[in-house]
Amino acid sequence: MVFMRWDAQTLTPPPGEASGGAAPALLPLAGLVRSVTTPEFAGITFHEVTAKSVLNRVPAGSRMPFEWTINPYRGCSHACVYCFARKTHTYLDFDAGLDFDRQVVVKVNSAEVLRKELAKPSWGRHQVALGTNTDPYQRAEGRYQLMPGIITALAESGTPLSILTKGTLLARDIPLLKTAASQVPVGLGISLAMTDEALSEAVEPGTPGPRARLKLVSRLREAGLPCGVMAMPILPWLSDSDEALDSLFSSLAAAGATGVTAGALYLKPGGTREWFMKWIAAHHPELAGRYRRLYGSGSYAAKEYRSWLAGKVRYFKARHGFGNSSGFSHRDLEDDPRGEEAEYPAGIIPQGPAGTPGSGTPAGAGQLTLF
Repeated sequence: MVFMRWDAQTLTPPPGEASGGAAPALLPLAGLVRSVTTPEFAGITFHEVTAKSVLNRVPAGSRMPFEWTINPYRGCSHACVYCFARKTHTYLDFDAGLDFDRQVVVKVNSAEVLRKELAKPSWGRHQVALGTNTDPYQRAEGRYQLMPGIITALAESGTPLSILTKGTLLARDIPLLKTAASQVPVGLGISLAMTDEALSEAVEPGTPGPRARLKLVSRLREAGLPCGVMAMPILPWLSDSDEALDSLFSSLAAAGATGVTAGALYLKPGGTREWFMKWIAAHHPELAGRYRRLYGSGSYAAKEYRSWLAGKVRYFKARHGFGNSSGFSHRDLEDDPRGEEAEYPAGIIPQGPAGTPGSGTPAGAGQLTLF
């Protein structure tokens, strides 16, 4: 568990309240209670809000393999330069760059509101996915502790759940997740696409490093919980070499991952593409032109590259005993941002009380994707 000292914090009241000389909050965010800064997170502001609803319906036609999501946080201090969700911060009138990393919205009443929503007669107990937009176990979760209440509310209501995270704070909730898995199908996934600690620190500076995440996979497996891995994004010319992929898949096998999905970097315009290309130009200028040619004006790497990468992924998965055992077919690759390697890893498919994959879940449901 990560403990944070929130003494010496600076509080900014919402608009309309006396500030005592403090600067006003950056934005009139709906439900804003206060804005918090702390020495533990230099340069980061947490905007605590009260939400009216936390269950989000996935838009019809989105081709997502789940219908409902929960995002207790908006913005993410993990600061991954490739994060596909950056554009969503612009909906709050923040920018998709530094604001996404440094202006984090916290729905402090998430569990309370969720319980009320789950108690409605209309709730159909569909699978709820967490970690689809921003990480529910980013470092602030050590202070706000929103996830225990959310997990408990879902499990007690009979609602299947799945979690995808880079955050090792998940280990805090292993006992709770074991209890939940005895009540409802539970799926767990760790996002880890490289074992190079220096590269990880450069592209995802706010996350626990690869070794820490591999240890988390092992802890989950030792606890009897399934754990799949989303090995995305694979970065062209940075993490796609034979040595890098062999290290990745051998490490995941050694940690006991129950399945793995790998795919190429996806550069969504309107935030992610621009931010990542700016990072490449600053840190790897020799690759800037190659990335522009590889991605053209779109979000996807050239299909030739994706096919080449998929072949390498299949080879190293087979070499380290993974194979394609998830039981789900590939999608239309032109519409799937994950690229060629598109099956869902075992362990992210929710497990029922007896450890049966998909127990209590309709056929084809219970899958979690990063996007």
